[in-house]
Amino acid sequence: MIYVQRDPEGRLLRVEPAPFAGHTEVLTADHAEVQQWFADDVVENSLRQLKQSDLDMIRVLEDLIDVLTTKGVLSITDLPAGAQAKLLNRSSARKALGGLSNLIEDDVEHRLL
Repeated sequence: MIYVQRDPEGRLLRVEPAPFAGHTEVLTADHAEVQQWFADDVVENSLRQLKQSDLDMIRVLEDLIDVLTTKGVLSITDLPAGAQAKLLNRSSARKALGGLSNLIEDDVEHRLL
């Protein structure tokens, strides 16, 4: 059994596997609205994971570009003007943080563990 709470228009507000204060109805787990509720939750979690992955990949790409330019394999001027500007802006922002950059790296390490 699944316990739900609806708003005045009949839309689901809350769905839980156990009774809770304020639940207004009990549905079966295979009820279409319950299935849709949990499907939406899965999609939302997947989108959140992809967004975090995008942020992590940005840092990987920045580091890769830094390594390639340091080794002379790539020159910043080899990149399109828009990419150059974005990389320089991010580099300036990171330098402005100064000692705080270690906190950012520590946070990334903690998420990987």
